[in-house]
Amino acid sequence: MKAYLLYEAGGPDKLVLGEAQKPILKSGEVLIKVKAIGINPADTLYRNSNTFITAMFGEERPAIIGWDISGEIVEKAQNTDGFEMDDAVFALLQNARGYAEFVAVNIELLARKSGNISFEEAAAAPMAGLTAWQPLVHGMNIKKGDKILIHGASGGVGHFAVQIAKYFGAEVIATSSAKNRDFVLSLGADKHIDYQTENFWDKVKDVDFVFDTIGGETLAHSIDVTKPGGTIISILGLANDDLKMEAESKKVKLSLWGMQCNGDDLRALADLMSKGIIKPHIAETYPFTSMAEAHLQVETRRTAGKIVVTL
Repeated sequence: MKAYLLYEAGGPDKLVLGEAQKPILKSGEVLIKVKAIGINPADTLYRNSNTFITAMFGEERPAIIGWDISGEIVEKAQNTDGFEMDDAVFALLQNARGYAEFVAVNIELLARKSGNISFEEAAAAPMAGLTAWQPLVHGMNIKKGDKILIHGASGGVGHFAVQIAKYFGAEVIATSSAKNRDFVLSLGADKHIDYQTENFWDKVKDVDFVFDTIGGETLAHSIDVTKPGGTIISILGLANDDLKMEAESKKVKLSLWGMQCNGDDLRALADLMSKGIIKPHIAETYPFTSMAEAHLQVETRRTAGKIVVTL
């Protein structure tokens, strides 16, 4: 099968399109013919780091990265009841290997793709969607009447967070650049702040929650706008001990959230997608032969929504 092979870390040119062995199924797995692949910032980070590659793949080279896929089931192993041949599905792959024509996936990680969702939209959802879903639903237990500030609301993760928060009835204040204002408001945000010309800490106060996808000074200033007893969850590395002490002194909970592969969460997200409540926004699609270009676009960190590669 065709696959992108990574022999060593580096730039997008290190992704070499070549031949790899089709996966051999284990009990509980199905073989998926991949139709679309979601490209995430994590993909570019792994591609660029020998440390990350070794942490996931050990000494195995070439490695095949890629976590978000959608496609159709073309082969089944034992203990795969509930799924049939030709079923349209999508998944967040626990062990990567998604940049390929075929992937093996345990059915516990699968979500069904409903007919009103394209393969591209399905592939755009898993990692970014769960990176937003898990902190808001499990970490914050967000609900009607809560006020949440979402940083980076036009990005891959942020645009899911806005839709999730609105579904649960929260008031959403969202930051992004001015050019993405209309997009962010179309997602359901109640108020938009242009981070390039406005200081959000001058415009907002006493929020229950902050969801941070930016880090740095944005995280530091978020403490000032969170009410005592409120919570800030960042998906980036937390800042220094001084920042944690400042948060504690103001009775604000500050935590880092790492996304987990979880089929139940993905299926909950898929259910809302099937009902049209949550819709992945695809900024651009690239053919499988243009993986390097897709990586370069993701690395600009200026994408509204998601980048998807199609096969």
